[in-house]
Amino acid sequence: MTENTEGRLPNLPVPLFATVMGMAGLTLAWRTGEIVWDGPSTISAALTGLTTVLFIFLAIAYLSKLKGWPDKVKEEFNHPVKLNFFAATSISLILLSMLWLPVAEGWALALWIVGVIAHLLLTLTAMAHWTGAQPMPIESINPAWFIPVVGNILIPLPGVAFGLIELSWFFFSIGLVFWIVLMTLVFYRFIFHDPLPERMMPTLAILLAPPAVGFLAWIELTGEVDAFARILYYIGAFLFLLLLVRLPAFLRLPFFLSWWAYSFPVAAFSIATMEFGRHAALPLMETLGVILLALTTILIVGLALRTLKAARAGEICRPE
Repeated sequence: MTENTEGRLPNLPVPLFATVMGMAGLTLAWRTGEIVWDGPSTISAALTGLTTVLFIFLAIAYLSKLKGWPDKVKEEFNHPVKLNFFAATSISLILLSMLWLPVAEGWALALWIVGVIAHLLLTLTAMAHWTGAQPMPIESINPAWFIPVVGNILIPLPGVAFGLIELSWFFFSIGLVFWIVLMTLVFYRFIFHDPLPERMMPTLAILLAPPAVGFLAWIELTGEVDAFARILYYIGAFLFLLLLVRLPAFLRLPFFLSWWAYSFPVAAFSIATMEFGRHAALPLMETLGVILLALTTILIVGLALRTLKAARAGEICRPE
């Protein structure tokens, strides 16, 4: 192990797994787009391989950190904000199961099972931390709290395909109810307490993920775009507009890894828009979804290039 690696590996941040979520979201968005315009699956297939390699690389790196510097991992796990990002690892496994489902159902099921078990344990851990003997400071509440709890909404997407309907409803129910609870807490903090620190401002985009993924999970569970599906989608549409209004302020911020918080929610909303169009026979909605897919691609390519630049400059994996 080189001296440079030894200097960076102890500070490898678990939020880096958000890059896998973003890449997986982009891959699934392209797969949906290829269905909409009845095109070849070349791009989504290539992105599936790239996303898988990225996950394997980060998993090996973080396991090496766990082996060599367990105290550093424990420190992250006990942090009131960073704890929530551990769920990005289990969500990444669930997303990878979705990527591989069409071509390797057995491997996809194995990834899903491991991801679901890990995510349930992380959800219980996070909620036990929140409801522990010590009160949580209001300043610790932020959109990252959505990751472990509301990530349960994602589980039915491959779960229904595996025929595990009741288990899918179980996780969907957890995510949906606690999304409402956490949304109330997060907006209470926004309105009545200090604003988010600059580093956490991009995590506002996480607010878009629950209704977008919830819409997709609902139509997967019910098979139709009904009234409740429309409510979920249009809540997502409103939050997307809110993020657009806040975008000029965000663009004045320096680059942080937290900018990747934009990637998966925007990708999920683009998928939801295309699927809305397909299921409800609304060509305009399909077209809007394709436009969002193009914007998602530009966003994630830009984030990837900026992250590589920051890594070369030594701005990532350094003590905070």
